[in-house]
Amino acid sequence: MLTTLHIENIALIDALEVEFSQGLNVLTGETGAGKSVIIGSVGIALGGRFDRALLRDPEKEGIVEVGFSLTGEEARRLLESGVLPEDILLGSADTDDPQKIEELELLITRKLTKNRAINRINGETVPIGMLKQAAEQLINLHAQHEQTTLLSPAKHLQLLDSWDDAVRRQRDRVRGLYQEKETIAAELERLDQDPAERAKRADFLQFQIDEIRGARPVPGEDTELEEEFRRMSHAEEIRDICQEVYLLTSDERGAASQIMHAARRMQELNRLDGESELPGQLSEVESLLSDFNQSLSEYMEDSAYSPEDLQKTGDRLDLLNSLKAKYGRSIEAVLETLESLEKEQEELEQAEGRIEELSVLLEKKKKELQAEAGKLTDMRRKAAGPLEKKVLSALQDMNFSHVEFHISFDTLPEIGQDGQDSVCFMLSTNLGEPAKPLHKVASGGELSRVMLALKATLSDAQDTPTLVFDEIDVGISGITAQKIGNMLKKLAEDRQILTITHLPQIAAAGDTAYRIEKKEVGGKTYTGIVQLDEQGREDEIARLLGGDKITDAIRQSARELIHAGR
Repeated sequence: MLTTLHIENIALIDALEVEFSQGLNVLTGETGAGKSVIIGSVGIALGGRFDRALLRDPEKEGIVEVGFSLTGEEARRLLESGVLPEDILLGSADTDDPQKIEELELLITRKLTKNRAINRINGETVPIGMLKQAAEQLINLHAQHEQTTLLSPAKHLQLLDSWDDAVRRQRDRVRGLYQEKETIAAELERLDQDPAERAKRADFLQFQIDEIRGARPVPGEDTELEEEFRRMSHAEEIRDICQEVYLLTSDERGAASQIMHAARRMQELNRLDGESELPGQLSEVESLLSDFNQSLSEYMEDSAYSPEDLQKTGDRLDLLNSLKAKYGRSIEAVLETLESLEKEQEELEQAEGRIEELSVLLEKKKKELQAEAGKLTDMRRKAAGPLEKKVLSALQDMNFSHVEFHISFDTLPEIGQDGQDSVCFMLSTNLGEPAKPLHKVASGGELSRVMLALKATLSDAQDTPTLVFDEIDVGISGITAQKIGNMLKKLAEDRQILTITHLPQIAAAGDTAYRIEKKEVGGKTYTGIVQLDEQGREDEIARLLGGDKITDAIRQSARELIHAGR
């Protein structure tokens, strides 16, 4: 059950928090008060698009947060689905044993900052896909004008499949087989080309492989050669520096000679002051300088490069850079390309055998797909009957006196990822008139009722705890509105219902009533929501009945509607 909704800095909402109840929650308000913003915010919390254009103050973050109270059965079902990790789902539980959970709180938070949207469940950051999948098991949101999707027969197949778990599983199996078949067909098409073209490709592959193999590149070799080439290019300057330093340190008038003379003089200090450490320190300096001169001499010998060495290193670098330009940005990438080329070459060499193997496999997969698609058709036709009866019963409960509803099947020319079926909802609302495709005969009000009938029926099958309807009452009035109110009331016996309405007949059926209102404070407009007490509820229904001028007769009608709704 949806228990709380918290919104900050969204559209006309500065900050808003509301608690919802079990049963039928009815939201009313003047046109433009912000009803769609509140329902839209619920949609955002459930994974809908969170756009910066929605922010009231673009310099502040926007927050939408919904809280759910789950029964133990709902929590276990969500856990068994594998959508949420156990540590996230059971974060607020009193026990680590899912079988002992009686009630569980779940908090979904979406925060929009300057740079990104942050998605959290029970305080843990989660991917948007995970959030959506979890939300789908907790709540079904019927957005405003969603009933227009019924005008597309493609939607009818989706609705039929969602009616039966076994059908959905079989459809998913067909989708998997179809994807396998397409993968095989794509590989077969790639290999099954003209033999002359295949030979031409094989020659080119051999040329590329020989070019890379002939160079024998070694990972990291280019980096080492670039450093070596840089040193060679500055060999003369390096030699001049080293020779100058060598003269300064090792010449008979250089530092080594001077320090040696000084060290001998310091030996006399030992005779006069045996505790002084200075002679030893100077001896270490003399030893260090000797080691330095030895290393410098060896470095000078190692840095003696010939023009031939420079040319050879440059040529090798040019070769490696040419390979990188053709086959990758690094030697590692070049070697990966070589591996890929060798694999393709092997495939080409074995193409004839592989083509034959794939052809056999493709035919086998087509037959398997055809068999499973046939099973799916049978299962859909079997599931359609009970769905027709349920929807028809719901339609009759909503003031369709003479209504027919059934599902028509056609066979597509080819099997697609959803099988080979095309279905269409057929409807007749007049006595003696044959049922025709829904998208050709249904008015706006009829579409609203058909959608509600489908939602009511499918929610039973899917066991969704909460249903949200944004103006399901479009295009209806009078006794039909009362019938829809009764339908919503009946639905709310087993689950939580939230609905936005303009009709007093539906508002009167609610167990809990809320009014969404717009106010101007300090030169700014704000949207808020208040839960109505009995008097407030009577006032609101009277407003829906009579507009600005509310008479005693209108108030009496409002009281009668409320009494009838109970």
